[in-house]
Amino acid sequence: MIRFVFRFAGMLLLAGGFAALLYDGTRTIAANTLSMTPLSFTWNNFHSASLQSFQNVVEKNVPFLWDPFLRSVLAAPTWSVFAVVGLLLMLIGRKKKPVIGYARS
Repeated sequence: MIRFVFRFAGMLLLAGGFAALLYDGTRTIAANTLSMTPLSFTWNNFHSASLQSFQNVVEKNVPFLWDPFLRSVLAAPTWSVFAVVGLLLMLIGRKKKPVIGYARS
């Protein structure tokens, strides 16, 4: 059951990443210049209070994690972050390969 939840969440994130890629592609074609939407901009558009509270909690509890790592993740394009996290969830939730031969334990 848990594997199904991981696969389902991964599939939703992959679909969201694809939608974000289409959005960036449309903006790129319309502006005739490369346009990538950072994750922080997308998160701020959907719910700015949660982004600010997330930043406060992380800076309060684990300040060394905010500046080098999470800032770069929030500056990355939305579609790439969604795709990477979605693929990781899909890998975590994949079905086990069947054992062939006498290697059963």
